[in-house]
Amino acid sequence: MLHGLRALTSLAPTLPNPPFTMLAARTSAVRSASRVARNFATVVDTAGVKVAAVDNGEATSSVTFLVKAGSRFENKPGVAHALQNFAFKSTSKRSGLATIRAAELYGGILSSALSREHLALTAEFLRGDEEYFVDVLSSFITSAKFTRHELFESVAPVCASESIAAASNPATRAVELAHGLAFRSGLGAPLLATEHGHVDVDTVKSYASSVFGKGNIAVLGTGISQEALTKLVEKSLGSLSTSAAPSASPSSYYGGETRVDAHGGAETVFIGFGTTGTPSTELAVLAAHLNPQPSVKWSESTSPIAGIPIGASVQPVYLPYSDATLFGLLVQAETTEGVKAAGKIAVAALKDASNIKAEDLKKAVAKAKFAAASLVDSRSGIVSVLGSKVLAGASASVTGSISALDKVDASALARATSTLLKAKPTYIAVGDIKTLPYADELGL
Repeated sequence: MLHGLRALTSLAPTLPNPPFTMLAARTSAVRSASRVARNFATVVDTAGVKVAAVDNGEATSSVTFLVKAGSRFENKPGVAHALQNFAFKSTSKRSGLATIRAAELYGGILSSALSREHLALTAEFLRGDEEYFVDVLSSFITSAKFTRHELFESVAPVCASESIAAASNPATRAVELAHGLAFRSGLGAPLLATEHGHVDVDTVKSYASSVFGKGNIAVLGTGISQEALTKLVEKSLGSLSTSAAPSASPSSYYGGETRVDAHGGAETVFIGFGTTGTPSTELAVLAAHLNPQPSVKWSESTSPIAGIPIGASVQPVYLPYSDATLFGLLVQAETTEGVKAAGKIAVAALKDASNIKAEDLKKAVAKAKFAAASLVDSRSGIVSVLGSKVLAGASASVTGSISALDKVDASALARATSTLLKAKPTYIAVGDIKTLPYADELGL
């Protein structure tokens, strides 16, 4: 299954492709972005539910029900995580086992993913099987049973397993702790249920009834026409009740510092900062500027962070939300000395970004544009980039995001960096806390 912690455990950088492959990928990404922008820009309000689809003639199709039901809206810690893992269990139409058997007979894949703002329920299948799979997704929304035996036998054990796995990954743990210090409540709520947390079925039912309502759901399709998807949604969700969207207090940024003793993983430090309001394109460009991942395999990047010690890594973290952004640098190494050396270089590079040269800015903007365009090459990328826009009823076009990056100039980047550094940092150390550096030792 595709789970919410994927967004955190995928922090480790991947090696780039050879130059000629990257050129082909760049061309493909730009063309794909153009297709998505042209075909996905119209959002139709069907029976009170936002619907958008793009069809480029693929042999397979996918449908995602995107629900405003992330952890920032939950009424009890862990309930959103439990709701995610109740997906595709028993409904009034079929049992969980019947859903599994039928999905396998159709050759389809069912998955769920949780973020701090959204729950995504996705079905991928052969073109022509959309009626069955839309019915599977909608039946969970309209008639999930939330049985006690499924909670104890399946949902709770999976939640516990995912929580333990997340806690054992230093990078995941650091970023999770950073959210709590940066935003406290709302976006600071844990994404996953705690290992010893307990959520009963009545709590899950109550949360589901509060988030599964018209106006709080968007349906996104790929490899399916807008007309076909609209008809299926109208048929399956037409009788869904209208409920008030879950509310959350506007995000505020606080910052802070904490240290967690851990063994068996890489020594880890997260150096973060937060902003509130609409996500900033300048921070996307700043992340691209600092990213030390080379564009040519086995080569050394020209990033200002490229001179870190061998065996150490620094990865920019840019996590935009609807009303806030968490930006940071994740520093890891086998030794605390490596973390300290790499951390000093990373902090110095961040501070020096206010004086970025014209050529470096041009490279950073190009990298940020490519990253934004290439995301929509994948189905999950389309949902992550355009899903929230569809849910809000806005124009679901990636070209707007890309053109906004073109407007970032040196002065705008300098202002964004200066504003970022004026805030109280969010500093997390995970590992040997006796020898891992403190924030002031890295130049903060």
